[in-house]
Amino acid sequence: MKITRIEAIPINVPLKPGMTTKTSHGEHATSPYVIVQVHTDAGLTGLGEATVAPRWSGETSQSCVAVIHGLIAPVLTGEDPTRVNHLRRQIEGVVRLNPFTKAAVEMALWDLAGKTAGIPVYQLLGGKVREEMPIRMVIGSIDIPQAVELARKFLDNGVKCLKVKVGLDPDQDFERVRAIRELAGTDIPISVDANCGWTVPQARQMLQRLREFNILFAEQPIPTADRSELAALRRHTDIPIMADESAFTCGDVWHLTAERAVDIISVYPGKNGGLLATVEAVHVAKAAGIPCAMGSNLELGIGTSAMLHLGAALPTITSERFPGDFIGPLYHEADMLRTPLILGPSAARVPEGPGLGVELDEQQLEQYRDHSSVARGTGSVSSITFEG
Repeated sequence: MKITRIEAIPINVPLKPGMTTKTSHGEHATSPYVIVQVHTDAGLTGLGEATVAPRWSGETSQSCVAVIHGLIAPVLTGEDPTRVNHLRRQIEGVVRLNPFTKAAVEMALWDLAGKTAGIPVYQLLGGKVREEMPIRMVIGSIDIPQAVELARKFLDNGVKCLKVKVGLDPDQDFERVRAIRELAGTDIPISVDANCGWTVPQARQMLQRLREFNILFAEQPIPTADRSELAALRRHTDIPIMADESAFTCGDVWHLTAERAVDIISVYPGKNGGLLATVEAVHVAKAAGIPCAMGSNLELGIGTSAMLHLGAALPTITSERFPGDFIGPLYHEADMLRTPLILGPSAARVPEGPGLGVELDEQQLEQYRDHSSVARGTGSVSSITFEG
């Protein structure tokens, strides 16, 4: 089997009314992502998804399409897609960084490997260690009444864990968390995520103030520049500290664990640059005795399915202790799938079909395809295809 062509298709999918999220990185109301299809001469197609965000990784849908078309497709066309390790080296050899773009292509290769073997990707990763993965629903840094109303909606639907975005205004952060804790009661775990938004002094003060609310963990309370400050903050508080923006690569994870800077590592294939890169990061954390949790960039269905396969197969991604962000499709108007994933209300399950176990909904793809000049870059089509 050989790769014959690669399609990179930009899309714009809005979030549902009332479900837009706001963080210290900005407001997320529409997702300008890219769907990747790797076609083969055997008639099989692998699916991938790039959840690009310029304020997160520096990637845009336009840059993603350009990198795939101009750099990645030329070195993959004609190759056997099931040689994932080899092709990963080929990709790394032509472009640095761009983790979400690389992850989308590698995701499609895993999908093809599983379809060729007739088994799910989790089986290629060694098989399941858990049947379901608890999830946490996210409440943005929004007005407190709106935040409480959204939390009420989640809890009424059966959600068992919440994540509250903070990092914009310390006093409002405190009041938002307090209001949601009062609504949720004592039995619902609540974590907070500052997305680098607090200064070090603010983080010290806020973690002390938030202790009364029994916080499950605090995610990325300060910026990424100084791991020693993160380590000092960890020593200052008994609230567990999770690294997210600080932990893109397995090298990042090694430094964080070597400096004992965090208690938990957030991982997911988009940020890490692929499923194999997530596996590597998880193994580094495992060697240091640090648990991992599944993070998210609010993926759609294909990206979330890749996360579910990793979450089901890797013991160190401890969703039982730290529920994961297997939630992106629940926030969007569409998921790009013919059959929705099983997500929540309290736990998610991995799809059981071959490969990633999902099928692309062509009608949704056409409906949300980005036809704008920004997405096109040059030329007059809204997707770019490389054929060898």
